[in-house]
Amino acid sequence: MEKKQICVIGGGAAGMMAAIMAARAGAAVTLLEHNEKTGRKLLATGNGRCNLTNRYQSRECYHSQKPETAWGILQQFSLTDTLEFFSEIGVSVKEKNGYFYPASMQASSVQELLEMEARYRKVKIKCRENVKEIRPEQTASCNPSFLVRTETWQYEADAVILACGSRASQIEGADSSGYTLAKSLGLSVEKPLPALVPLMGKEKYFSKWAGTRIEGRISLVAEKKVLNTQEGELQLTDYGISGIPVFQCSGLVARLLDKGIEVTAVLDFLPSCNLSETEQLLKSRRKQCPYKSTAALLTGLFPKKLCDVLMENKPEIPALAARIKEFPIKIKKTKPFENAQVCTGGVSLTEVHPHTLESRKVPGLYLAGELLDTDGICGGYNLQWAWTTGALAGKEAAKC
Repeated sequence: MEKKQICVIGGGAAGMMAAIMAARAGAAVTLLEHNEKTGRKLLATGNGRCNLTNRYQSRECYHSQKPETAWGILQQFSLTDTLEFFSEIGVSVKEKNGYFYPASMQASSVQELLEMEARYRKVKIKCRENVKEIRPEQTASCNPSFLVRTETWQYEADAVILACGSRASQIEGADSSGYTLAKSLGLSVEKPLPALVPLMGKEKYFSKWAGTRIEGRISLVAEKKVLNTQEGELQLTDYGISGIPVFQCSGLVARLLDKGIEVTAVLDFLPSCNLSETEQLLKSRRKQCPYKSTAALLTGLFPKKLCDVLMENKPEIPALAARIKEFPIKIKKTKPFENAQVCTGGVSLTEVHPHTLESRKVPGLYLAGELLDTDGICGGYNLQWAWTTGALAGKEAAKC
């Protein structure tokens, strides 16, 4: 019996997983990657350590215009399935506070072992191939068939898995080609915007606190409502704010700003105390050391650069306590796609069958990974989405 011919477009995390699963299921797989090697973006994840996934899994960890659909998809190839897969291909995994990494703490070992498994399964990996067109073909048997045209060649396929990723990242090759291909096939795309990205403010004093790191809280306020609150290490920069708490809510900021809604980030530099306790703390420090100026009361509490910003206009204790607890920053925009780890938006989940990830409009076309309208918070969630959707698309595409 002739093997089913599958073409996977994109050699990132989702594409490699899809190719392996399709080949394991008996298909003949060709993978097309426009970089000079597979897994370029994977190599940069987790600061080069590759945070594979996370023990804590909840629908709140994933953002989508169709969150229930996204969560349902994730149940079909779970955390347990992911860990089992990596054990099978030789990735020893270690857990740190619920975060899973390769024991080597090197993303390169994950990329190498994925490629080894793919080649063992006879996946033909074609690098430096830029796909220009996917053309569904009519066949006498009414089975779907495709021509995939690149700059230099064309490939015939019984099924195509589109796993091109997004334009987020400074990695060479991260672009909008996947959205363009999806749109050319009639699929609707939620506008891609940067996510897991720093935020730029409108104020002029940022150069004064640049380089400061401090544990704190960020609350997003829009239309007089607090929409999101995150805690952790804030990074104060010469353009605004960064750090994981900022990243976690940046996709929401991007969406609001794109709709023309003003967003204010309210920083709390002492989340362990309420306003009254903060004011009392400052007063007790003055009582203990009456020779100190108001500015000197902050010395030892906060980094020097932050103290200087908090003391602008020389506030007295009540106003200073209020600034410490509620420091507003009007957000101008996010940093661009090149500074983002992922995108929010992508091909709408309404375009695919949630149990197979096959296109509703184009039979034989499957979608996987970040190209779809789902993005996760920091902590391995975007890779879990890639492993899940890649595995599901690969298995289903290989079925006769």
